[in-house]
Amino acid sequence: MKNAISKFVLTAGLYAAAVFAQTGCSNILVPAHSPPVVASGWQAQLVAGGLTKPRSIAFDSTGALLIVESGKGISRHRFTDNGGTCLASNHSHMLVEMTTLNHGLALSDDGKTLYASSAEAVFAWTYDAPGGSVIGTTRTLVANMSNSDLVTRTLLMSKKQPGMLLVSRGSAEENAAQTEVVTNGLSQIRAFNLTNLTAETAPYNFMNDGLVLGWGLRNSVGVGEHPVTGGIYAVENSVDGVQRNGVDVHENNPGEELNFFGSFNGTAAKNQGKNFGYPHCFAVWQADEIPDNDGLAIGKQFAVRENTTLRDETCAESYVPPRLTFPAHYAPMDIKFSEGGETAYVTFRGSFDRSSPVGYRMSSIAFNAATGEPVAAPDSNDALTDVLTNRDNKACPDGCFRPVGMAFDGAGRLWMSSDSTGEIYVLQRTGESGDGRFVQPDDGGGHENGAAGLWTRERSVLGWSVAAAIGVWLAVF
Repeated sequence: MKNAISKFVLTAGLYAAAVFAQTGCSNILVPAHSPPVVASGWQAQLVAGGLTKPRSIAFDSTGALLIVESGKGISRHRFTDNGGTCLASNHSHMLVEMTTLNHGLALSDDGKTLYASSAEAVFAWTYDAPGGSVIGTTRTLVANMSNSDLVTRTLLMSKKQPGMLLVSRGSAEENAAQTEVVTNGLSQIRAFNLTNLTAETAPYNFMNDGLVLGWGLRNSVGVGEHPVTGGIYAVENSVDGVQRNGVDVHENNPGEELNFFGSFNGTAAKNQGKNFGYPHCFAVWQADEIPDNDGLAIGKQFAVRENTTLRDETCAESYVPPRLTFPAHYAPMDIKFSEGGETAYVTFRGSFDRSSPVGYRMSSIAFNAATGEPVAAPDSNDALTDVLTNRDNKACPDGCFRPVGMAFDGAGRLWMSSDSTGEIYVLQRTGESGDGRFVQPDDGGGHENGAAGLWTRERSVLGWSVAAAIGVWLAVF
């Protein structure tokens, strides 16, 4: 009987110690600015800093984190994982040194090819994930994408259609009229079948090659694929400084957009290859700010210069409206779906062309997992639920984090980059009704600042000591 009790208590003690060890976290990093506000049911922690404009991020097959550092290249990072959000960097090195890389990043399905982009081209490298290195020479897969403005080229490898690489290219705003011709290749998302390329094949020409998923898109920086239906969605950065018939309406218009492009298997592909309105028609966010606004409401499109050939009715008849509209100047950067497809997460880098700063957050959108459609109606003004926000947007843009890239790791945690502060955050769900917690260094009072209920490192050591003493005592006596 005593042996059974001893084994039970020893097991319980070791289990408790393991829990203590996982929840205790030492060497916690301090954010560059005020700690973020975390939504109920989430926990967040800063796990890396000192990076150079981190943009897109991705995990390789070994669990290492790859980061595009704009103007520097691609870095690779490994972390000691103590469970939850308690992670600490234990190794970092530059994987690819290439100063023209500025945003896009993707991996092939087998994890053996790495893709990244500059303003001009998409590049590829043979990637040895276990060895943490690229092999051989740099290959150019897609070229002829340069323009002087809106230089990000977002990359997405389709999971539903292997070998299809999606590339998003923004407008050349100094000559927006060029976007009115589809063969100019501006303001578009195109898909390229990489299985058709060989070592001897010339790179795809973005202007002439590939499948046009959509055009008339000012700058669709974030592109995602629904994991169940394969539906392609993109979040659109709309134009700044808009006037309507000479009246300034830029403070709250036009809205940012979530657009839908169908899927590669033909399902719901009616929008594929269609024009979404730029540079003539834009999404309404605040209709009462727009003159001559009869019939206008959230989700509808308005003509920036109404005349005899272009009217609001023309926008409704000739161009594809957004599936959802978000507040103006939020500047969406990325969209990632949860594994089951019931939620999409969007980063908003925030405004620069508004009297009062807005955006600067990561938010979620509820989806119907089976249909791959947002739950909210197209005219909704509350489709977003905030997950991570700044404490005071008045400090932005210089005194706050500005979210960009996201990636899920193998444990289901959501990682996020902030390019303005050179930081990486990790977030994990803790329960729908739990208080939101941002893990900070111990304040000397026995708990983490702003994180009641979290065990400190000292308590972890105590847990191990007590558990071990109890187990040894029972085993002996």
